[in-house]
Formats: sequence, C-alpha cells, structure tokens
Amino acid sequence: QVQLVESGGGLVQAGGSLRLSCVASGSIFSMNNMGWYRQAPGNERDLVAVITSRGSTNYADSVKGRFAISRDNTKNTVYLQMNSLKPEDTAVYYCRASRFGVVKGWGQGTQVTVSS
Repeated sequence: QVQLVESGGGLVQAGGSLRLSCVASGSIFSMNNMGWYRQAPGNERDLVAVITSRGSTNYADSVKGRFAISRDNTKNTVYLQMNSLKPEDTAVYYCRASRFGVVKGWGQGTQVTVSS
C-alpha cells in the first residue's frame, strides 16, 4: 500500500490559481501512476488528471488548458497546478496511486472552493 497526503487546497476567487501537492510514502514512488480526482457534493468521484510512471499525462476535457499535473520523483510528490479556476471546479480533490491497473492508495482529500 501507498500512503498519500494531499495539501494546498483552499478558497480562491474565480480566475485564480492553486497548486495541490500529494506526498507519497510506503512504495517506490517512481513506479506508480499518479492521478488527481475530484468529488463535488452529490457527484461521483471523477478523474481530473493522470501522470504515468514514464511521465505521460492525460486530462479531463473540462480542465484541459487550465490544469497541469507533474511529478518530482526525488520528492515522492505529485502536483496539480490549477489556473483560471471556475466555481464548477469546487470539490474535494483526491490523490491516487496505481500500478498495473491496481489501486495502491488514496489520499484523504483536500477541499478546493472557488467563489464567483
């Protein structure tokens, strides 16, 4: 299992930016695919962005061009840079680790609130 701890959430006005961080422990971080997910009240948990162990990235259509996922294997950390935030980006954001399609761990989540 992988232990994941997110940070960086908060309250921001529409158009603003936030950077989320997720620190991993308990596994060889560089071998894991890392993803950011979000869940708004009453909604399912949806994929926001993913970065593979080789550094390939993929994004939900709703965040393309505004969000950027990156990783620093020397710090066992994955980041989500969020720009041009919109009220509909308000949600709890979760970090997830996986390898060969098997989920290795979820973080506890960090709240992002975007005011209009």
